[in-house]
Amino acid sequence: MATESIRNNPLKRITAVFRGRRKVLDPHKTSLGRTGYRRLQYATLTGLVLLAILSLHTGRLDISSEEIRSILWSAGTGIPLDSELLSKSLVFFQVRLPRCILAILVGMGLSASGAVYQALFRNPLVSPDILGVAAGCTFGAALAMVIPGSSFALVRIFAFIFGLAAVFSALGIAKAVGVKPILILVLAGMVVTSFFNAFVMILKYMADPYNQLPAIVFWTMGSFSRAAWKDVHTLFPLVGLGLVVIVMLRYRLNVLSLGDMQAKSLGINPTMYRVVLILISSLIVALTVATCGQVCWIGLIIPHIARTLVGPNHKQMLPITITLGGLFMLLADDIARSITTAELPISIVTSLIGAPLFAFLLYKNRGSGWI
Repeated sequence: MATESIRNNPLKRITAVFRGRRKVLDPHKTSLGRTGYRRLQYATLTGLVLLAILSLHTGRLDISSEEIRSILWSAGTGIPLDSELLSKSLVFFQVRLPRCILAILVGMGLSASGAVYQALFRNPLVSPDILGVAAGCTFGAALAMVIPGSSFALVRIFAFIFGLAAVFSALGIAKAVGVKPILILVLAGMVVTSFFNAFVMILKYMADPYNQLPAIVFWTMGSFSRAAWKDVHTLFPLVGLGLVVIVMLRYRLNVLSLGDMQAKSLGINPTMYRVVLILISSLIVALTVATCGQVCWIGLIIPHIARTLVGPNHKQMLPITITLGGLFMLLADDIARSITTAELPISIVTSLIGAPLFAFLLYKNRGSGWI
């Protein structure tokens, strides 16, 4: 009865994570019941909404709740604002609101892609950059930065193009080899990653050490400081559509994670679904990395947290992963822009939080079948 109570109570289950109750946390034996899963869904969505509201207040410029209400009322009714509120209105609508939305989209996209890769490759240590998409994006961005007269828009275009080129290169190598597709695909991703990393180092060596080199290094650490509505307009339909397709195919992920023979016995074409899911996930990663630079850890650790809370069934795990990814990224961005007077790159914050948290989960779930 005590174990059943913990399964159906998200707060008790989260407490069990920190107490290290391995019998309860074994993902191969337990999962949340329908009632507990709904409660956890409501809890994570409520937490995301509350954190988003808090994020709109967070920043060097103090904007109170009353001022936000006045700004929103003015936007809806057309009533003019005084000069002080007008400047705060510009910050609210042109800086904070698109930044919050962009952080949520990036977090959701990277965490969902990480969950898909971990299921397809049946490897809990797989992250979204396993096929070299992040290395390709980095090379594309660095190449654009060393081109004289290039704009930031060109940097993003080059990052996106070379990110997809890296994925197709890995898929092409795996298809050319033709044996043990999952293993060869991982090895092909390592080859492509090393190849593009070598060219990134060449570009760093050739770049201007006073302007171009710092820009390349800062881009690789990720940041939402350049977030704008055009980024939201680009990411929202594409990432949103990709997430919808992934959620619709989450049952296929359960089958594909069992292996090709089991998938074929259930009437599913594993090769087709694997390629489709890899392309969708890689497209999402390429878009997010091209927009805000590299972001570490979120695609690795968020699926593990969701799997610990609800079990390995992707029907329940994927929606929780998506919500937790948006929440985690938004929290990391709030810390990055408020902990010091100078804004920190986002990957510094995600690494400082993600690495100890991952080690904690490894320790608490030792011997439980968690990995």
